[in-house]
Amino acid sequence: MRSILLAGLALGAMVAAAQAAEVKLGVAAPITGNSAAIGAQLKNGASQAVEDLNKAGTLKGTTLTVTVGDDASDPKQGVSVANKFASEGVKMVVGDYNSGVSIPASDVYLDAGIIQVTPASTNVKFTERGMWNTFRTCGRDDQQGAVAGTYLAEHFKGKKIAFVHDKTPYGKGLADETLKALKAKGGKEAMYEGINPGEKDYSALVSKLKSANVDVVYFGGYYTEAGLILRQMRDQGLKAPMMGGDGMVDRELVAIAGPAAEGTLTTFPPDARKNPNAKGALAAFKAKNIDPEGYTLYSYAAVQVLAKAMAETGSSDGKKLAEWLHQGKPVDTVVGPIAYDKKGDITRPDYVMYEWKKGADGKIDYSGNELTK
Repeated sequence: MRSILLAGLALGAMVAAAQAAEVKLGVAAPITGNSAAIGAQLKNGASQAVEDLNKAGTLKGTTLTVTVGDDASDPKQGVSVANKFASEGVKMVVGDYNSGVSIPASDVYLDAGIIQVTPASTNVKFTERGMWNTFRTCGRDDQQGAVAGTYLAEHFKGKKIAFVHDKTPYGKGLADETLKALKAKGGKEAMYEGINPGEKDYSALVSKLKSANVDVVYFGGYYTEAGLILRQMRDQGLKAPMMGGDGMVDRELVAIAGPAAEGTLTTFPPDARKNPNAKGALAAFKAKNIDPEGYTLYSYAAVQVLAKAMAETGSSDGKKLAEWLHQGKPVDTVVGPIAYDKKGDITRPDYVMYEWKKGADGKIDYSGNELTK
């Protein structure tokens, strides 16, 4: 009887130890809704990174488990996901995608002691509020806007430049930063308009653009609306190119815009798929028939950053992880070395201008079409 009791206690201790060794990582992303294509990028990137880390035994007995929350690009739903994660004991979060979701969700994570690393939210405010728990593996809108504004000033000097945004913290924020950079270079806007995201008919906007005879349209927003506006611009005979930011970088842009996507200009970080550090991850994605485009590898890198902090501190406590990351020590990731400043911003941000072109296979894509200046 005694031996059975001891065996039972030992088994219970083993189960408890196994449970204690599991650390929950939440992935908050738009799994449904207009940005679902990029939500899939975040989910795929984080899930593959966790799978690879667990397989390699990187965390020495600790196993990461992934739980996914669908924010549907909606701030209220993002807050609901954050509260759900907190109640489930999630220790760290990769996400969200939309800045307008990441910012309010981060307040919930702060109260719950959860560290948050976004692969894609670029609004300046996200890391400017003096919070210990906010980090990103991407750059910021003021950095991205500087590249776009400078390009407009140099390549469209004296031309009529229209600015259109989707009224979101991301879209308006990026448009404003780009316009600010353009004005600093002596340029100015011919038009400045806001649209309502989610609509299907932007013909009134296109008519205004056409009447103003604009030479280029800068769009602050996401690929869904960008694709529709592009298509409707061409339908009305407006041949002006569109320029935008990272929110437009998904192949769904082409699926929506069709041939009108050719010639579009977008800012985005250097293509991480070309980074030698990503070789192993690329093979794992290829085996699953997944192209790790856009922010997929930036999501993978977010997990690597958190795992490195866990390994160095021997802890999954959010504040301890954040304190280590704020020291600015470089972490090797699939997108290259990442080091943080005291705000949680990366210390070496890079943005490149891409032109969407038709390849030899007849498909329109941005990959490989970096513009040097």
